[in-house]
Amino acid sequence: MKQFPPLVCRFAWLALALLLAGCAASAPAPGRDEIVETATGRRIERAELLAAIRDSDFVLLGEQHDNPLHHARRGELIEALAAPGAPVTVVAEQLPRGVPVVFGADLLASLNAAGFDAQGWSWPLHEPLFAAVARAGLPLTGGNLPRDRVRRVAREGTAALPGEIAALLERAPLDAAGAAALDAELVEGHCGQALGAMLARLREAQRARDASLALALEASGGKPAVLIAGNGHVRLDHGVPTLLAALRPAARIVSVGFGEPGEVARAGTYRYLWITAAPAQRDDPCAGFTLPAR
Repeated sequence: MKQFPPLVCRFAWLALALLLAGCAASAPAPGRDEIVETATGRRIERAELLAAIRDSDFVLLGEQHDNPLHHARRGELIEALAAPGAPVTVVAEQLPRGVPVVFGADLLASLNAAGFDAQGWSWPLHEPLFAAVARAGLPLTGGNLPRDRVRRVAREGTAALPGEIAALLERAPLDAAGAAALDAELVEGHCGQALGAMLARLREAQRARDASLALALEASGGKPAVLIAGNGHVRLDHGVPTLLAALRPAARIVSVGFGEPGEVARAGTYRYLWITAAPAQRDDPCAGFTLPAR
């Protein structure tokens, strides 16, 4: 039986917003993490990945939101980057754009004060990741478009976009292949139920969030600036990299997707795919799923 990827978890809140608005390498060996360079199918070690990250301007670290190993591995990578004096900054999809986290003794209280939705993000799944950022002493800010704005986009269309996001999306439209890949991911993420006008609204919302994340990364001033977000946001063909290329054409971008055993590394999705040793324990996300009508 096919194991569905957790795309439903990744995109389900977009469907809720609409309602409220009215790899070609062989599969890895089981039992251990493997990192694959997608363009060649070559297996690499973590040290080589870290070297590529340190030499980049932007690092995009993906996740399957419900896999705790993905959060732990990204936390380890971020701590390894945090050498004394290194101007690394971190931008999080899980927080609204422009809001900095002031770390105190209580990690969750610090995140909540910056707009973190503990229930929506199934805390403490992300605790190892954010705890690593706090231990490393790195600046952490939000990058996501606030949900009330996404609801407005769902209701009013692109006219509801903030000016700088609308301008960036106009500068960097997706090519036909990228648009088709995004639509396919949205349809799969909504169990085949996102079609027609609903699909168009979901596409607009996803692209608006990608633009918000890209602008937050550019404004953070990090070297590198690190994004922590879902795999869909860090894809080379339709995610944040397509917008960073418009903002900073000469920027060196490293995108790392995080997958599970059995996933293959397809060129053009990420620069690297990190496949963790074990999948998350989950039921079929499409069992009983019904996309709400507008």
